[in-house]
Amino acid sequence: MNHILKEAIEDNPIIMAIKDADGLARCKECDGRIVFILYGDILNITEIVDQVKAAGKIAFVHIDLIQGLHSNEVAVDYIKQHTKADGIISTKAQLITRARELKLYTVMRFFIIDSMAFSNMERQVSNAKPDVIEVLPALMPKVIRRICDITKRPVIAGGLVSDKEDVMACLDAGASCISSTNADVWVL
Repeated sequence: MNHILKEAIEDNPIIMAIKDADGLARCKECDGRIVFILYGDILNITEIVDQVKAAGKIAFVHIDLIQGLHSNEVAVDYIKQHTKADGIISTKAQLITRARELKLYTVMRFFIIDSMAFSNMERQVSNAKPDVIEVLPALMPKVIRRICDITKRPVIAGGLVSDKEDVMACLDAGASCISSTNADVWVL
């Protein structure tokens, strides 16, 4: 993992995940260094990323959630060529692989809903080699601990984090940081 990304994760264990214009406005006022952009479309993603970058933040685009982009490698090429995004987030191994080829930071997101999803995660991480993995929902300390034990990559815990107790439980379980769309969590 790039030292800039590693330092940003270590400096602030809370990642601001934004899902609308209000979140965009609020994240620019917070101290956090990393922003996960979870909304937008092919027409406005460049502007959203530009605003995040102008605030001095590291911008990750959740490429699976951008309307108008298909879930294939050309979507990653589009983000690289038409935005100043530092990295992407995706659940798709082929998009993570392409982003790595283009020298973008990568976060591979996993929804751990059962033992099969847990088993598939290890294989996909081994194949795609993302910089960081994100596990949802975050409120599973035992599972987070197991994931941290089996992977050498930093683990982000996201989803359903609503207060300091949730943040501390995830960090105590071994997560490097958490991501949240809850702006109240951003300022803890």
